Amino acid sequence: MSSDITTVVKQYLETWNTLVAEERRALVDKIFTEDVEYVDPNVAVQGRAALDSYIEQTQKQFPGFVFSLAGDISAHHDVARFTWHVGPPGAAPVAVGYDFAAVRDGQVRQLYGFFS
Repeated sequence: MSSDITTVVKQYLETWNTLVAEERRALVDKIFTEDVEYVDPNVAVQGRAALDSYIEQTQKQFPGFVFSLAGDISAHHDVARFTWHVGPPGAAPVAVGYDFAAVRDGQVRQLYGFFS
């Protein structure tokens, strides 16, 4: 598996845990292509600004929750699959999901999320 994809996936989860708007937006600009497509059961958005807004809304909806990687990252051909948990730090997760990310030139171009 490409260590670049591992880094990108870890940085992706970091964006969900970054509460300072300017810092989060800097991460979004670094990690995602300008034309990123993000789809999960709650939303389908395109572009960095729309994704950043969705992350901020989610953080407000679940204050204090932390996203974390839940297992290994499986990757091939610039595509990654991984599972994540979200919940209060040190507590059992309140939600589990798995995502598929397509990476282009070291940035996420498409991300499709599913909730378990």
